[in-house]
Amino acid sequence: MSLFKKLQAALPKSKGVKISLIAFIIVGVIGAVLVGLLVRNLVMGMTIINLPGAPIDKPTKVETVVDETQEPEFVDVPVENLKLPDPWDGKSRVNLLLMGLDYRDWQAGDIPRTDTMILFTLDPIHNTAGMISIPRDLWVPIPGFDYDKINTAYFLGEAWKMPGGGPEMAKRTVEELLGVPIQYYAQVDFTAFESFIDNIDGVKVKVTEEVRIDPIGEGEEGKPIYLQPGTHVLPGNLALAYARSRSTEGGDFDRANRQQQVVLGIRDRIVKFNMMPKLIANAEKLYGDLSSGIKTNLGLDQAIKLGLKALEVPKDQIKHVVITGQYVNFAKSPDGLDILVPITDKIRLLRDEIFLSGIAVGPAATGSDVLELAKLENATIAIQNGSGVEGLAEETAEYLRSMGLQVVEAVNTDYIFYSQVNLFGSKPYTLKYLVDLMNITPSSRITIQYDPNSQVDIVLFLGQDWGTENPMP
Repeated sequence: MSLFKKLQAALPKSKGVKISLIAFIIVGVIGAVLVGLLVRNLVMGMTIINLPGAPIDKPTKVETVVDETQEPEFVDVPVENLKLPDPWDGKSRVNLLLMGLDYRDWQAGDIPRTDTMILFTLDPIHNTAGMISIPRDLWVPIPGFDYDKINTAYFLGEAWKMPGGGPEMAKRTVEELLGVPIQYYAQVDFTAFESFIDNIDGVKVKVTEEVRIDPIGEGEEGKPIYLQPGTHVLPGNLALAYARSRSTEGGDFDRANRQQQVVLGIRDRIVKFNMMPKLIANAEKLYGDLSSGIKTNLGLDQAIKLGLKALEVPKDQIKHVVITGQYVNFAKSPDGLDILVPITDKIRLLRDEIFLSGIAVGPAATGSDVLELAKLENATIAIQNGSGVEGLAEETAEYLRSMGLQVVEAVNTDYIFYSQVNLFGSKPYTLKYLVDLMNITPSSRITIQYDPNSQVDIVLFLGQDWGTENPMP
């Protein structure tokens, strides 16, 4: 029985519980697989222990290993018929930006900056997902403003009351950095994060080196503790402290890896231990705990469909990468701040490991399936003939038009040996079809340069290889 049918069978009929369950799906399913419920306070710095009322004390080493074999208790839920929307239609890739806001700004009552930015992507056709952690100190152009740290984009959007506020400004900034469209955003409060972790009976993480964590308000006035190497099942407060810790040598880069570890741990907890019955039975409490801690532009119907699809992605098809020191140059800003200057080409290649996995080297739908999806995208295609073969541009254009694609330009250009393709709009299946048709490999010959102002969605460059080996009739 599919996951969707199991969920349908288990749902109670009460309208109140249905509303609560929708909140759970947004937080639990999408959060577990795509956003992991990382939160505005998730990655606040170790300086939190210097705030008033939280005295620094000598840390105490504490062993927190939990019995791996202990199974969570399940609650029997009566089977009722409750109509949910059909599973997500799966006709387009979805990208979502998670933003966690800086705790220090929050505490001071100032307009916050982002302290966590993770881009999540789901490719429904190839059943793959991925996430990219973005350092807060990246020195980038903020649309409509000057260069600044990427964590100020949210602040500027809020302070200057830009259209869409902080979330939209942060989205646009990351779009320009990575060259991909972002449809959705999510902000999740730290209390929602802790509560959800506790409702799934903790999250399992594997610690490879001693890590100092600082749970807020725990024990003796928030006294720091050490997690020892080994496997741990952490409750909400310790999972939060683990994800925000940057006490190891890699600092923020290590912290980003820990965040992703927690994301996958949540996903594993729900799937491995079949947490659905328990979470559904506790839907009313979950709604009360979580409803005020989520801000997103996802509609309820979208969230349900996306969440159900996301849980079907196998773990080995979820890629996760971090923009670490090898993708940046360490520098100083004009006012003397430590900044990370992005090496754009390297970052785009890292991005391609996530976004091209299903196009260049990943599992593929059949050619006819991809063509039908490409037709639905109605992408505008410009062809530039660099093959040296006279008339090949128009011949290729007519062939693609006969296949139902929209070619709006066919011209000659400078000679190139290998065919290439540039993607400017969100048209992944048209790209997939052209890449397969023309055997465009490796991925370095595929460029994603998201630009909503581009006159076309795709520019296809015909090389000599297409002039001698094309399969057109």
